[in-house]
Amino acid sequence: MATGLKPIRRVVTGNDERGRSRVVWDGPAPNAHEASMGAGRGHTDLWVWNENPAPLSGSNDDGNLDYVFPGPDNGGHLRVVQGPARPADYNPAKDRDVVPAHPPKLRPNATRVWDRGGNNFYSSAMHKTQTIDYGIMLMGERELILDDCKLLMKPGDIVVQVGTWHQWSFPKGASMAFDMFAARFVDGPQGLAQGKDVPIRTAPKLPDGVKPARRIVTIDREPGLGVLVSDGPAPDVRTDPARPGYASARLWVTDSHPAKIVFETLHLPHTLEPPARGTVCRVVTVPPDDSWKGKIGAAEVQAFFRAMGSPGASTYSPLSPHPYMQKTRTLEFCLVLEGEIVLVLDTQEVHLKAGDIVVQRGTNHAWSNRSSGPAVVAIASHDGAA
Repeated sequence: MATGLKPIRRVVTGNDERGRSRVVWDGPAPNAHEASMGAGRGHTDLWVWNENPAPLSGSNDDGNLDYVFPGPDNGGHLRVVQGPARPADYNPAKDRDVVPAHPPKLRPNATRVWDRGGNNFYSSAMHKTQTIDYGIMLMGERELILDDCKLLMKPGDIVVQVGTWHQWSFPKGASMAFDMFAARFVDGPQGLAQGKDVPIRTAPKLPDGVKPARRIVTIDREPGLGVLVSDGPAPDVRTDPARPGYASARLWVTDSHPAKIVFETLHLPHTLEPPARGTVCRVVTVPPDDSWKGKIGAAEVQAFFRAMGSPGASTYSPLSPHPYMQKTRTLEFCLVLEGEIVLVLDTQEVHLKAGDIVVQRGTNHAWSNRSSGPAVVAIASHDGAA
């Protein structure tokens, strides 16, 4: 493992020979690249999939699979990008990573990536990939640079990049996760927005103690110009009356692969699992179990899963290790953003803290908060196949 990057704890789940959920790997993600993006800037691969629906079984560690940025044509990848802070004595004249801005061109030795230069030691090039990206801030600060604005992102903020021209700057240093998967450009490399769906910008009332999940959406309305579609609290939030302080905020949905380049997707039906060959990105706030423990039975659990649009996801049983056990045919990336939480499986429990990342492969599970404060988890779900 490269030593210049902060190790990232990655837990991968699977099923044993009896179909019971368990931990397959737990430890630092092994596939780190210390200077893949210039001096001091690198990334760690957590998972790669080369087909859709995504495979949910197998004994190989798919975090070690090779790929060409921005990912497989028929799949995607999850990685964490880390960048150092700008040195106090930074001198652009001595910066070997400086590339002047230039007209758009296909990046050499890459597919589906276009570049306009402008990069330096602490900033990426202005670039565009033929992907949908769920960009989830983990640590530090990052400046998202579009052609019409600049936005400062902090831990917990999430951007949905819909095939957009964009640039990153991180003068204070940052760590950010990217779930990138293939998109469909109907007009060649321009990748312009299709349709006329109106972005949803409502600010729903949240339970006490729940912070709004910031959702940023970007797209190209005109050739060569990445612009902001919306920036505000995630507008689609579901709660659980039986668990005061619980909230599930839905940020984006895709219903095909490659995914469509559109302005909004939250008009699609609300479900825990994604549509066929699609994805769902959510942020979940889980209150302490002590606030509801001993007060919940089958009726309350069934009402919750019906409200989430996924009554079949529940695997409730009086003998289950947790009343909210659930199982879906999905590949899920679960990033702990705040607090501490326990991943409950059929055969094991895993204690997690902020910065830990779970790769769930169609496994029966529940989230248990045994701390005194809320825990926040970002979850990106992909349609899967056993």
